[in-house]
Amino acid sequence: MLNHTTMLLELKEVNIGFGEGAKRIDVLSNINLAVKEGESIAIVGFTGSGKTTLIKLMAGLLMPDAGQVLFKDQPVTGPGRERGIVFQNYSLLPWLTVLRNVMLAVDEVYPAWPKKERLAHAQRYIEMVNLRHAVSKRPAELSGGMRQRVSLARTLAMNPEVLLMDEPLGALDAITRSSLQQEIIKIRNASKTTTLLITNDVDEAILMADRVIPLNPGPNATLGPSFRVDIDRRADRTSLNSNPAFIRLRNEVIEYLLDKRSEVGTRNTGKFMLPNLSPVLPQSVFGSTRSKAA
Repeated sequence: MLNHTTMLLELKEVNIGFGEGAKRIDVLSNINLAVKEGESIAIVGFTGSGKTTLIKLMAGLLMPDAGQVLFKDQPVTGPGRERGIVFQNYSLLPWLTVLRNVMLAVDEVYPAWPKKERLAHAQRYIEMVNLRHAVSKRPAELSGGMRQRVSLARTLAMNPEVLLMDEPLGALDAITRSSLQQEIIKIRNASKTTTLLITNDVDEAILMADRVIPLNPGPNATLGPSFRVDIDRRADRTSLNSNPAFIRLRNEVIEYLLDKRSEVGTRNTGKFMLPNLSPVLPQSVFGSTRSKAA
């Protein structure tokens, strides 16, 4: 366990951009984030604001131009098994079964374990994501949701101290997405793994995290204020949609992001267009709070 002064994962005044000279684009600027052990954080923002770049910095897949990324007070210099990442694309080997895809990670992380122990470990996480019936199937025989479950099981089987998720459910249909949201919440509650979710869905962020942090629109995107989630999420998703606290928090986060988008549009004199934010709320829910603010 960490002592009370040590954060599990930290970003301190991180800056990163791509390109040279006149073609350079400064993506993230002055990013500061502190993640405690056991926390569940969601970073939400518009498409193209730099969310994937941010999570790649945490995973050690990219290095910052300035500032520091720290894990347990030590600089992150590359990928590590303590920081497992799940991407939106499944990254499964198509010629291997579900079991063999998960075993790839287990064999890499625990090469000294006896084969029987490694096999049991992989099967445990396959069962955790409810794919015991599909252990002998190959990716082409699986639905999109099942493939993402395999990807999740493979990452969890590495026993990471931080689970990084880069819009892992973005390509799924609404029903499958909702089901996997609940599965990830159950797994996270059972394992107590520190999680950091990247998403452009405000509802998903509130549902799956203890803190929601907006990523302001870029270029030079920075993190906004932290919104604490204090909602009983044991209820089903449908009932949450009529929960006054859920609606209030959702509107606060979306209003903040829309205000920031407006500021960026003003600074760029209409030349820099941002896509719409997901989800789009009904006018009857969202319009009332905007009209009051106006």
